[in-house]
Amino acid sequence: MPPSERIPALSTPQAEAPDADPVASAALAADPERALALLRGGELQIHGQLTEASNGVFYCTVSDGAEQAVAVYKPVRGERPLWDFPDGTLAGREVAAYLVAAATGWGLVPPTVLRDGPLGEGMCQIWVESDPDAQLLALQDAQEPAEGWRAIGRADVGGGRTALLVHAEDPRLRRLAVLDAVINNADRKGGHLLPAVDGRLYGIDHGVTFAVPGKLRTLLWGWAGEPLDQEAVAALTGLADRLKGPLAEELAPLLTAAEIDALRERVAELLASGLHPVPSGDWPAVPWPPI
Repeated sequence: MPPSERIPALSTPQAEAPDADPVASAALAADPERALALLRGGELQIHGQLTEASNGVFYCTVSDGAEQAVAVYKPVRGERPLWDFPDGTLAGREVAAYLVAAATGWGLVPPTVLRDGPLGEGMCQIWVESDPDAQLLALQDAQEPAEGWRAIGRADVGGGRTALLVHAEDPRLRRLAVLDAVINNADRKGGHLLPAVDGRLYGIDHGVTFAVPGKLRTLLWGWAGEPLDQEAVAALTGLADRLKGPLAEELAPLLTAAEIDALRERVAELLASGLHPVPSGDWPAVPWPPI
């Protein structure tokens, strides 16, 4: 059932949506302790719905009286049923992705919590405004990627022409490629990459993650089959240790026991192989549409 049929019209008029300050949103996203306290304890006010999203996604402010920030809120009741993920679990998977990302030390997902809101329980995340001058993806009229870029594949550009789809050879993207392999991300599109004005990179929209079967589908295949760098090995080693203790306890209300076991196995397999994964052939390797 579409979100518009599952979510009633808001009962009171909403104030004009505030613009997110790119500097302020980047600073708050980079301060998890402060951001999480605000997300958990602040009053959540909806200002509008993001109509292009396939699920119910709302642009909000969260305020505790002393501080206010822009946030995104995805209530469980606005989730579209999926054939390969249990109903009502996407918000929890988004929070689980934040917890795992935080455990790597890379800070690749904006601070995210599961909380009650105007439309019931849902995921609430600090809104990060993307730097419009950052370029992470491109189309090139070439057979091989230009220097500083990694090839993903060829894309139809119309008129019977194709171009080489590439992503930047960027250490931030390489970290995110590792994280996506860990959380088994089935939908890493270009629009889910947020380069902030402070130079940090964030990934968003992690509702279709942590499935037990392999479902990795991403634009970040540029390092496929190559050795993991020392930074990735260190992060994965630390993550493996954390999954033996408190992190697993934090994930238990959000994922099934089988999904947590599969998470541990993916980390162990990455460490054992020492390589970035390659497309399996059992699942479309690149999401559609890719951007």
